[in-house]
Amino acid sequence: MTDGDRGTRVVLGRARVAGEVRAAVPLGRALAVPVTAGAPWLTTVLSVQSVHRRPRLVPVAVVVGPHRSGRPDALALLALATAGPAVTATLLGDGLPVPGGRPPARLLARDEDAAERLAAGVLGALTALRRPWRLRLAGLPMGDPTVRALGRLRPDARMATARTTRLVDALDDVPGAPVVRSRDARDLDRVLPALLAGERSARVRDHVRAAARLHAALGRVEVATLSEGGRLCAGLLTLLDGEDRLPWWGWSRVGGLDGAAGAPSVGFAVGGRGRVLRGVLDRTAGRLPARPVSRRRGSG
Repeated sequence: MTDGDRGTRVVLGRARVAGEVRAAVPLGRALAVPVTAGAPWLTTVLSVQSVHRRPRLVPVAVVVGPHRSGRPDALALLALATAGPAVTATLLGDGLPVPGGRPPARLLARDEDAAERLAAGVLGALTALRRPWRLRLAGLPMGDPTVRALGRLRPDARMATARTTRLVDALDDVPGAPVVRSRDARDLDRVLPALLAGERSARVRDHVRAAARLHAALGRVEVATLSEGGRLCAGLLTLLDGEDRLPWWGWSRVGGLDGAAGAPSVGFAVGGRGRVLRGVLDRTAGRLPARPVSRRRGSG
C-alpha cells in the first residue's frame, strides 16, 4: 500500500519483526513509550514466543514509513493465533505479566496521518486473510489516535475501557527482618528460581526470567527480598523506567504487597470473514461466540 511519500507494508516472522522493532527505537523514544513497549521488552517477547508452540502465535508488524528510509512513522506489532476456525490478532505480548497501574501497550504513530494509515494497514492485513478473523486490542492509552482511526473505519467495532491495577510495594512496612534491595544482576539470578517456583505457566516463567535478566543487565530492575531463618518469604521485581518505579512481579507470605486502582486503558474489538469462500465462511463466522475485549494481565 503506497500513497505519496509514505508506504505501508506488512512483515511476518520473528527475525523480520525484530528488525522492525529495532528500527522503531527512535520513534518510541520520541513518543516516550513505557518500558513494556520498548525494544528490549518486545524482543524478549518475540524470543520467548518462538520457543513455545502452544499457543502458536505468528508475529506480524504493520509498518508505515517513507519508501527510502528504514525508520517508520507508525508501527503496530501483532500476534496472530491461527488455531481454530478464526484467526485472532492481539497486540504482541498480550496476556504476559506487565507492571500494572498504567496502559502497557502502544500503537506507535508519529502524527495523525500516520495513525490513519496504520489503522488502514492493520485492517487491510486482516481482511486479506483467507479465514474469518478477529482483532482484539487491549491495554492501550485513552485517546490513542490509531484506535480512533480504527473506530472511524469500522464503526461496528466494540470499544471498552478498563481500570488497570497496580502493585503496591509496602515490604518495608513488614515487621521483622529488613528488606534487602539490589540492582545487581547476580542477586537477581540467585533469587529468580525461588520467585518463579510457584508459577505454573512455562511461557510466563520464561518471559519473566528473560525480561528480568535483560533489563537487569541494562540497570533497569530492582529485586527486593525478605527472608526469615534463611528462607525467602517475600520477593518482588521492580522495573525502573526513568524516575518511575514499577512493581512488576512478586509474592509474599507475610504481607507487604497490595493492589490498588491505576489509570484507565482502552480496548478495541472487531471481526471479519476473510476474502474467499464467502458463503461457507459466513456460516462459520455466525457460529463463533462473541468474546469481550481482554484485559492485559498484571502481576497481581
